[in-house]
Amino acid sequence: MSESVSYVVSACRENDVKFVRLWFTDIVGALKSFAITVEELEKALDEGMGFDGSSIEGFARIDESDMIARPDPTTFQLVPWRPKEPGVARMFCDIYMPDGRPFEGDPRYVLRRQLKRAADLGYTFYVSPELEYFYFRDSKGTEPLDLGGYFDQTADAASDLRRETVLTLEAMGIEVEYSHHEVAPSQHEIALRYTDALTMADNAMTYRLVVKEIALANGVFASFMPKPVENQNGSGMHVHQSLFKGERNAFFDAEDPYHLSAIGKSYIAGLLHHSRALTLVTNQWVNSYKRLLPGFEAPVYMSWARRNRSDLIRIPEYKPGKETHTRIEYRSPDPACNPYLAFAVMLAAGLEGIAKEIPLPAPVEENVFEMAPKDREARGIEMLPGSLIAAIEAAEQSPFLREALGDHTFESLIANKRIEWERYRRHVSDFELKEYLPIL
Repeated sequence: MSESVSYVVSACRENDVKFVRLWFTDIVGALKSFAITVEELEKALDEGMGFDGSSIEGFARIDESDMIARPDPTTFQLVPWRPKEPGVARMFCDIYMPDGRPFEGDPRYVLRRQLKRAADLGYTFYVSPELEYFYFRDSKGTEPLDLGGYFDQTADAASDLRRETVLTLEAMGIEVEYSHHEVAPSQHEIALRYTDALTMADNAMTYRLVVKEIALANGVFASFMPKPVENQNGSGMHVHQSLFKGERNAFFDAEDPYHLSAIGKSYIAGLLHHSRALTLVTNQWVNSYKRLLPGFEAPVYMSWARRNRSDLIRIPEYKPGKETHTRIEYRSPDPACNPYLAFAVMLAAGLEGIAKEIPLPAPVEENVFEMAPKDREARGIEMLPGSLIAAIEAAEQSPFLREALGDHTFESLIANKRIEWERYRRHVSDFELKEYLPIL
């Protein structure tokens, strides 16, 4: 019995755990779960647990549905919102085929594959996402719990919910850097402390569930929908990221005006070069494109800068003596994406930028939104896709994205999103009925 497996078994015994939830995600990042009793734990850790993959979005056809969920013992945590006696714990799983091969459509495997590519080059990929969300009175509407604004100090139910959420995350071993009120009424953010990308993807999935569970326990509703409220800022997931070689930040160069190394610049160039194709992964819903509009602090144009928050990529200010903090911030993703796939494709784009030494265009410190179209065109500033169908078409034309995701995940994601777009295209909205029915 390995040390990690022994720890899990001992922890279950010491904490009177009766049920262990095995977690994994489908292709769109929905958390899936089934529970086993503690008596089945050693078998699950040794052999995995079989399940029917044909009912999981993006997994398998009916004729090839048998799959194995193998718990990762390093992800063991008690579930603090469940009763303590008997206790409940959880572990994330990697998904395998019955013959022992990793399942290529497992989002965790897609990320692992890109992390191995980075590791083979000597890099460790660190990320820190800022996941924004809203609290509403219930799931039937968008009545806010508070009317606060950015960084407002409020003494209300929403503030208490955020505090309880932070404490729960910390009880599950997830470090929180800070939390605060966001720009829109009843919009909040909890920033997770930098860690390796696989751990962070697991943490992001846990974070989304914890936010919702704490809200539900207090009789309200939390939503990670990218744009739930018209004429208010939507919710983003700005992803801070960097590559390290051992203890050294590969993005840092003391002599550069931006304190960015050649590797850091090529990484940014790779992200910019592939950002249109990435958008289907980082912004995968019809509603995602209601957020990506000028005027609501969400990036639309493919540019980079140090201070300018209208750019797709921002370089946070360098603080002397804090070389390890040098990083880039990719600002288009929203919190309803699949974090495993999002981290995987961003890393893949950056690594390709490094491998091919893609040249980095000049930074854009001016407000891109206020530029005349001819000025943007003269500077070669392109736009991200403006709708889900535009993102699908950009993705379909990208051999890079197919390689980064793998054939199975690439084709399943395209198929899933085309179905969503066709459903949306057929829908007649309240806006159309109010706007056109009386006059047409």
